[in-house]
Amino acid sequence: MTEERKHAILFAATLLSARKLLEMDPYKPNMAKQFFVDKAIDDAAFILERIDAKWPAIVNSFSTKEP
Repeated sequence: MTEERKHAILFAATLLSARKLLEMDPYKPNMAKQFFVDKAIDDAAFILERIDAKWPAIVNSFSTKEP
Protein backbone atom coordinates (compact mmCIF):
# COMPACT_ATOMS: atom_id res chain seq x y z
CA MET A 1 0.00 0.00 0.00
CA THR A 2 1.41 3.37 -0.97
CA GLU A 3 1.87 6.20 1.49
CA GLU A 4 -0.60 8.31 -0.51
CA ARG A 5 -3.25 5.61 -0.14
CA LYS A 6 -2.59 5.36 3.61
CA HIS A 7 -3.04 9.11 3.93
CA ALA A 8 -6.27 9.00 1.94
CA ILE A 9 -7.63 6.26 4.22
CA LEU A 10 -6.53 8.20 7.30
CA PHE A 11 -8.24 11.38 6.08
CA ALA A 12 -11.47 9.59 5.15
CA ALA A 13 -11.50 7.58 8.41
CA THR A 14 -11.03 10.78 10.39
CA LEU A 15 -14.04 12.34 8.69
CA LEU A 16 -16.13 9.20 9.10
CA SER A 17 -15.37 8.80 12.83
CA ALA A 18 -15.18 12.44 13.94
CA ARG A 19 -18.81 12.88 14.97
CA LYS A 20 -18.88 9.71 17.04
CA LEU A 21 -15.59 10.55 18.72
CA LEU A 22 -16.70 14.11 19.51
CA GLU A 23 -19.72 12.76 21.39
CA MET A 24 -17.47 10.80 23.76
CA ASP A 25 -15.97 12.13 26.97
CA PRO A 26 -12.21 12.36 26.30
CA TYR A 27 -11.37 11.87 29.99
CA LYS A 28 -13.45 8.74 30.46
CA PRO A 29 -12.27 5.33 29.21
CA ASN A 30 -14.52 4.09 26.43
CA MET A 31 -14.27 0.69 24.77
CA ALA A 32 -16.38 1.89 21.84
CA LYS A 33 -13.70 4.34 20.69
CA GLN A 34 -11.57 1.59 19.11
CA PHE A 35 -14.67 0.11 17.46
CA PHE A 36 -15.62 3.43 15.85
CA VAL A 37 -12.08 4.04 14.61
CA ASP A 38 -11.73 0.49 13.22
CA LYS A 39 -15.13 0.74 11.53
CA ALA A 40 -14.22 4.09 9.98
CA ILE A 41 -10.94 2.66 8.64
CA ASP A 42 -12.78 -0.32 7.15
CA ASP A 43 -15.38 1.99 5.60
CA ALA A 44 -12.71 4.28 4.14
CA ALA A 45 -10.78 1.33 2.68
CA PHE A 46 -14.02 -0.03 1.19
CA ILE A 47 -14.77 3.34 -0.40
CA LEU A 48 -11.28 3.53 -1.92
CA GLU A 49 -11.63 -0.02 -3.28
CA ARG A 50 -14.93 0.91 -4.91
CA ILE A 51 -13.35 4.01 -6.44
CA ASP A 52 -10.46 1.91 -7.77
CA ALA A 53 -12.90 -0.61 -9.24
CA LYS A 54 -14.96 2.06 -10.98
CA TRP A 55 -12.03 4.21 -12.13
CA PRO A 56 -8.90 2.06 -12.42
CA ALA A 57 -5.55 3.81 -12.32
CA ILE A 58 -4.26 4.97 -15.68
CA VAL A 59 -0.65 4.01 -16.19
CA ASN A 60 1.33 6.68 -17.96
CA SER A 61 3.38 5.09 -20.74
CA PHE A 62 5.66 8.13 -20.98
CA SER A 63 8.49 8.35 -18.51
CA THR A 64 9.51 11.72 -17.11
CA LYS A 65 13.03 10.47 -16.43
CA GLU A 66 15.69 10.66 -19.08
CA PRO A 67 17.67 7.41 -19.67
